[in-house]
Amino acid sequence: MERLWDLGEAPVREVLERLNAGARKPLAYTTVMTILQRLDRKGVVTRRREGRMHVYAPVWSREEYREARAQVEVDDLVARFGESALVQFARQMDGLDRKRLDELRRLARRA
Repeated sequence: MERLWDLGEAPVREVLERLNAGARKPLAYTTVMTILQRLDRKGVVTRRREGRMHVYAPVWSREEYREARAQVEVDDLVARFGESALVQFARQMDGLDRKRLDELRRLARRA
């Protein structure tokens, strides 16, 4: 996703080249193609045909994706661990510096 966000939109070959630039063990074209197809089926990227190739683009910005992933993770933690998860969140909040705490309060009011 990072490479696709950097590119905005791109065919498989371009994503592959970015991923393999400087990689110790290069990925195969089919591996990247399969991953992008799966992300398309999950609604994380869009795919459109351009000539003989497919061009992929992210559905969400980096920030929107992070927000959605964080929500899923928090929901899962609370569902699995209930009050224990909430207690851990509270302990984490208790240890934050003033500036970070103020920022979190600001974000919470905006949400």
